[in-house]
Amino acid sequence: MTIIQSNSLSSNLTPYGGDLKDLLARDAIIKQQLATEAKQLPYIVLSDRQLCDIEMIINGGFSPLEGFMTQEEYNGVVENMRLPNGSLWPIPIYLDIDDSSVTSPNDPSEHTPVSGVLPGTRIALLDKNSPDSSKAVAIITVEDTYSTDFTNEALKVYGSDDDLHPAVFYLFNSTKKTNVGGKIQAIKNVYHDDFTSLRKTPAETRQFFASKDWERIVAFQTRNPMHRAHLELTMRAAKKTDSRVFIHPVVGLTKPGDIDYVTRVKVYQILIKHFPENTAYLSLLPLAMRMGGPKEAVLHAIIRRNYGATLFIVGRDHAGPGKDKAGNLFYGPYEAQEVTLKHQEELGIEIVPFSNLSYIPEIDAYEEVDKIPVGTKTLDISGTELRNRLKTGEDIPNWFSFTDVVQVLRDAYAN
Repeated sequence: MTIIQSNSLSSNLTPYGGDLKDLLARDAIIKQQLATEAKQLPYIVLSDRQLCDIEMIINGGFSPLEGFMTQEEYNGVVENMRLPNGSLWPIPIYLDIDDSSVTSPNDPSEHTPVSGVLPGTRIALLDKNSPDSSKAVAIITVEDTYSTDFTNEALKVYGSDDDLHPAVFYLFNSTKKTNVGGKIQAIKNVYHDDFTSLRKTPAETRQFFASKDWERIVAFQTRNPMHRAHLELTMRAAKKTDSRVFIHPVVGLTKPGDIDYVTRVKVYQILIKHFPENTAYLSLLPLAMRMGGPKEAVLHAIIRRNYGATLFIVGRDHAGPGKDKAGNLFYGPYEAQEVTLKHQEELGIEIVPFSNLSYIPEIDAYEEVDKIPVGTKTLDISGTELRNRLKTGEDIPNWFSFTDVVQVLRDAYAN
């Protein structure tokens, strides 16, 4: 594991771009006015991905974004990984619509066609999951509408038009052909009825770190259950960088086929108790992952800086979607590390690369694979093998995971 030594970045807790764009706090004073207005406006019922994106926009996780990208912003990001002001931004965040998306507030059967969505139009954005009579979470003021080239986006952003890539598949099969760009005013947060105490906003995680006087915080991204190797890895990273650990798993959209987030959160709640007292913190991230490899790793680093982390762990094949139709990995195993390290200074967060850990039975310990002498006996359990053992009831050894973690996973597979 290559650890970046302490430098001028280590005490930098400012959000990306300088200011936390917490739209919920900014617009709180006019919240009721906006809610009343929203009832009279045409509306869009947001998709699952759009709900994840708008939550990240209005809570400041996507700072410096204050809305869905305009054509100028979209083009800059897709072609050059840059916002119009020159800031690095790797993946476009947009609101896609079609002729049936914008609905009349007076008659749900009436829709404004894309051609009628003009600059200056105000549209309420609805959370379909909200139990409230008013489901509007925000209002967008339209700046422009524009069509996009899906193939160009796939190739420029994800490096492939192979639909085995989840983001490419989503792009060609679920994305509507026109985007609406414009800034947002926030009314309320996206609704969740589970793990509410763990769903901290960037302002809340920053407040927690400040209350504990934590100055160096190393963030760990995951979309999988955590086991002993993950505990060892994060504790090593913390020790070598003199940091506290920020466990920040994604509970928005992840790769199709992943273990459901409810089961994973139960695992994280167990794992966090195995850290020494006052050394680790758990919060959930409502991100819709694109599985975009190196560019997604850049986005993850930006997000963690916004949440108050000063260091970010980037792993082997970070946010990688697996293999393409030719049987090759979409991204090189260390490409995400190389790209994030290249942009480290601009990102304003220290990158902590790591290699996978393997268990060495002779010494009953984990070690980084690139530090294990050739010929040393090691043990590993792949994700596929773990799933098979959970399905069949085959033993899962203590060196791999904790008994209570295994039980949570077995219960999930039994159901």
